[in-house]
Amino acid sequence: MADEVILLDFWASPFGMRVRITLEEKGVKFEYREQDLMNKSPLLLQMNPVHKKIPVLVHNGKPVCESLIAVQYVDETWKDKAPLLPSDPYRRAQARFWADFVDKKIYDLGRKTWQTKGEEQEGAKKELIECFKLLEKELGDKPYFGGETFGYVDVTLVPFYSWFDVYERSGNFSVEAECPKLMEWANRCLQKESVSKSLVDREKVYGFVLELKKKFGIE
Repeated sequence: MADEVILLDFWASPFGMRVRITLEEKGVKFEYREQDLMNKSPLLLQMNPVHKKIPVLVHNGKPVCESLIAVQYVDETWKDKAPLLPSDPYRRAQARFWADFVDKKIYDLGRKTWQTKGEEQEGAKKELIECFKLLEKELGDKPYFGGETFGYVDVTLVPFYSWFDVYERSGNFSVEAECPKLMEWANRCLQKESVSKSLVDREKVYGFVLELKKKFGIE
């Protein structure tokens, strides 16, 4: 029997994009179901009753919640393609550390660049740039975070490329000027079909955020 794979997701979510990239990278056929986050579907509430958030990967009726857990699940379940996580325990631990760093820092700091103003916005922008510089240092001269091949940390971080316009225009800075090697890495990732198919146009995301700001009265 063929696997039934459904992804409950929202188009602009960098967390959802991670799972999409992983499924594409592994060649897994899946059904994408767009969710209205203001009016959550019964299926989403049933499949993720704890957090009630996207993305949720539903594999043969069984839900896997939280994007990094879903990425690892896909990596471990579909083994006929190259693994995203290294086989060496130490390198695997390092990859998980940097993915955790991205999870704990980038989204919240990025959100503050467009949701706040004044000192709070300036502080968030500075810290976001510092985080990008730390990631750039970890990348070094390698093509990808894990070395020669596209892997777990790349999947975790690259969806935020779709949000770069939001961060740059809101915070008045340039990722490329601050972190040229990180930008080269992002463009390298975009050469991969799994990434280019899954990432959303930066301009479209920026337009979406402008609408959000209008809706919630954020100047």
